[in-house]
Amino acid sequence: MKITHLCLGCFFPDGYSYQENMLPKYHRLLGHDVTVIASLQTFNKRGKIAYMKSACEYVNENGVRVVRLDYKKPTKAYRKLKSYVGFAQALEAAAPDVLFIHGCQFLDVDVVIQYVKSHRDVVVYVDNHADFSNSARSWASLNLMHKILWRHCAQRLNPYVRKFYGVLPARVDFLKEIYRLPPEKVELLVMGADDDKVEAALAPGVADAIREKYGIDKDDFLVMTGGKIDRFKTQTLLLMEAVNRLNSPRVKLIVFGSVVPELQSQLEALVSDRVQYIGWVDSSLTDQYYAASDLVVFPGRHSVFWEQVAGLGKPMLCKSWSGTRHVDLGGNVRFLEKDSVDEIYDVLKELTENSDAYAKMLEVAQRGKEVFSYRAIAKRSLE
Repeated sequence: MKITHLCLGCFFPDGYSYQENMLPKYHRLLGHDVTVIASLQTFNKRGKIAYMKSACEYVNENGVRVVRLDYKKPTKAYRKLKSYVGFAQALEAAAPDVLFIHGCQFLDVDVVIQYVKSHRDVVVYVDNHADFSNSARSWASLNLMHKILWRHCAQRLNPYVRKFYGVLPARVDFLKEIYRLPPEKVELLVMGADDDKVEAALAPGVADAIREKYGIDKDDFLVMTGGKIDRFKTQTLLLMEAVNRLNSPRVKLIVFGSVVPELQSQLEALVSDRVQYIGWVDSSLTDQYYAASDLVVFPGRHSVFWEQVAGLGKPMLCKSWSGTRHVDLGGNVRFLEKDSVDEIYDVLKELTENSDAYAKMLEVAQRGKEVFSYRAIAKRSLE
């Protein structure tokens, strides 16, 4: 079967483990002929938004053919509204049996509709990565972009779409409430972990090597957190303070990720003999780092790391956000209700001093290796 993924309403960074990367990879490994048609938006080596210089075609690291399209005009407006040169021709050349659209927030949905009208047997799926934590955060964004423009695009696509997927429960609700799509056509399709990377990360010796590199003994209880540290995720500093307050020689914390300049001095002041900040970790290695931990803590808003860590079978502490509790499989996750050093301290103290409480979390966490497997998710996405 020929499957074409459209990444025109979003970024498409090669070498990462986002859903836009993983579904094409595992659709191909399941035996399908896969093409990605994507914008020029990508990430640089530091994980920040960047743009490729021009349209091009290539085969990526997963063996998937990628067609990059240029914007109709090289202006910020066209990058935001997302209208492309050569889209209709690229779609005809790909000749998909299944069209998987990652984000319906792009003006060229007209091209999709015209194509599907001419090829009635094509099955169309649309996913959504927008919710109130990352989108519609200003009056103009909510009322002009989402409630008018992008709702119009979603409504126009609706008659031709088999299923709309939200990748978080909050994003399922966004499709129903903001775009007013029929509830019976909207489902949850979770993000997950790259099975190949999970296998590599859990291989014998990998975790031991990372722990040894940073002076973590086998008997130490290693807490880890990673991701961008910015004004939306200052809670990482609270975690660092809580571990320092524990004052236990066997509880260690490793923090990795980029940090914005205005928080750099605060972060450095919290580094100690038990709290390490190790800077940026290449995206290809993050699974191995998380696999070396005993507990992973995400005290700020949701990121794709939540599902990746769940797929590694690791217990987690996560910030309580409405519509993001899908990572809880019945006790593998404790949710933090407040931005509070005291709350983090209390939970860490319990889990590091009560072996039974931690053991129960670890046992439930093993289910995540199946639930958040991208091979399994790729199969479910086509049902």
